[in-house]
Amino acid sequence: MAHYKLHCNGGSGNSYKLALYLNCAGLDWEPVGVDFAGGQTRDPNWRAGTNAMGEVPVLEVNGKKMSQSGAILIWLAETTGKFAPVGPDERFEALRWILFDNHKFTNNYAMHRFQNSLTAEPVHPAILSFLRSRVEASCSIVDKHLMDRPFVLGDRPTIVDFSMAGYVYYPSEETGFDIEADFPGLHAWRKRIAGLPGWKPPYELMPVGSSPPVRVTPPAS
Repeated sequence: MAHYKLHCNGGSGNSYKLALYLNCAGLDWEPVGVDFAGGQTRDPNWRAGTNAMGEVPVLEVNGKKMSQSGAILIWLAETTGKFAPVGPDERFEALRWILFDNHKFTNNYAMHRFQNSLTAEPVHPAILSFLRSRVEASCSIVDKHLMDRPFVLGDRPTIVDFSMAGYVYYPSEETGFDIEADFPGLHAWRKRIAGLPGWKPPYELMPVGSSPPVRVTPPAS
């Protein structure tokens, strides 16, 4: 039985942050599938026994269940020493970027992906346009930051990189963005993360649980 159990599903980028960290850190872990598409996270019994917030990921360690990917990454860094920021200044920077990621970078990207390809019916174009502008703004900030450094905090990967990697490896037909074409600094960083031992794409690393089916948008005529 694995030491770390990650309650997740393959379509959850926030789950992928932890799955990728655990795999690249070489820790003993296994994914536990959650039927998000079937409403498992809304089930009162699941919430009572797994996560009252009704979300994945949930990391289970020795019977203790923890939620919120940013908080879990900080806990993992502190308890394992893997990819941990060093010293008070770097810890401050790590927290600053993780908060930015959760509030803007991941949040905007994930919302656009969901509305772009995971809703049952296409959303109004004005909604996608608004969300796209939000993604472009936050991605531009990160892209500029990564132009002169290999990883977010400097010369080595830390928990910040895993936090910000949550959604950038999902297919462009899902996300609606071509990172390679639009954000060269972000794309180069993405390639460096993919070069780490243990890296795998989301659906391969978490072949469990269920997400809403991807809605294929027909090409414009």
